[in-house]
Amino acid sequence: MSENTKKKFWKHVLFSKALEGKSRSQQIAYIGVMTAFNIIINVAESKLPDNQFSLTISVAVLTGIILGALFGFTAGFLGDFIGFIFNPRSFYMPWVGLSTGMFAFISGLIFNGFPSRKWSIWIKLVLVSFTTLVVCTIGINSTGFYFYNKAIGFSTALVEYISERFGGGVSFWGYVIYRLFFKGQIWNSVFNYALLFITVPTLSRIKIAKK
Repeated sequence: MSENTKKKFWKHVLFSKALEGKSRSQQIAYIGVMTAFNIIINVAESKLPDNQFSLTISVAVLTGIILGALFGFTAGFLGDFIGFIFNPRSFYMPWVGLSTGMFAFISGLIFNGFPSRKWSIWIKLVLVSFTTLVVCTIGINSTGFYFYNKAIGFSTALVEYISERFGGGVSFWGYVIYRLFFKGQIWNSVFNYALLFITVPTLSRIKIAKK
């Protein structure tokens, strides 16, 4: 692979195709708008008695598609951090911001790093959904919350849930199942991914229509 080909490859992988050809001021405006959008979503996040509902996943994924992996990660991470400053709930949990940024990073890599062909948008959405669920929701978020809850002491509800279904103490995978199904995180994820399957193809058609 020639040096020029390598540069083009990394350019498409790490940066958005939508920002190519834009002036520096336009690129900054794009990043600023998407960061602000992430902040608003994080501030507006609602927490029901036992379940948390948020559009953070779908907004972070869209951020990565629009800005690319690097700028998308930055906007997602800053959106979570600044959103926490405006609407603090307890104390700042860095793994939440990391997972938000990684939603954008992964979607930016997949959508901008691979060529676009017929039906590829659906394949990319499936890849984004599966990868971010495993890496971000389970790998980063659940791991962070597992060790946090382990440090402060698992709740009675969690201990009873694990004991009734699996017996023994609270393991990592037991906690993941509890968080996904008892706390409802999986349904929030499914809703966000379904929303992406509606919005991303629609935005793609609008873009094509404008050419």
